[in-house]
Amino acid sequence: MNTKEPFETLVTRHGPVVWRVCRAVLNSSADAEDAWSETFLAALRAYPELPATVNVQAWLVTIAHRKAVDVVRARSRAAVPMASLPEPPAHRDDPHEHDSPLWAAVAALPPKQRRVLAYRHLGGLPYRQIAELLGGTPEAARRAAADGLATLRRTLPETPAETSAGTRPGTRTPSDRTGDDR
Repeated sequence: MNTKEPFETLVTRHGPVVWRVCRAVLNSSADAEDAWSETFLAALRAYPELPATVNVQAWLVTIAHRKAVDVVRARSRAAVPMASLPEPPAHRDDPHEHDSPLWAAVAALPPKQRRVLAYRHLGGLPYRQIAELLGGTPEAARRAAADGLATLRRTLPETPAETSAGTRPGTRTPSDRTGDDR
């Protein structure tokens, strides 16, 4: 019967090999130390379930390689300090559009109503999916949308274009009413 040796023995015996793998992948002693530590922490958690017949060195080298790659990926996503900020991205829409009374009224809505309206009317999501995103029921999402639209209708003045077209912000057209339960 194969019995497993104590974990401390594994660290002593295979630590140098794991160190060399981490150092070879990372080119930095500090990063290699982090990957080495992460390797043995992960190994310590998994060691009780490890079958006694497994090639422990190969198992540890595999973990070390993956932890070293994780460090490389994390470093590539890290923010790069810059002397000055780059120019802000150009907007495709009118830069003054977000200063409009509509955007101010939307910003004043409670967060849940604002999110539901954005997901429904800007993102085109069905209430069922909105409920999954926000954690609730489709009925609650529908109610939040209705309350948000009612608030917008009360707070926004009618514009001449809206009165001539016969619609107001948030007014549903017949096509909006069909398929409402999507």
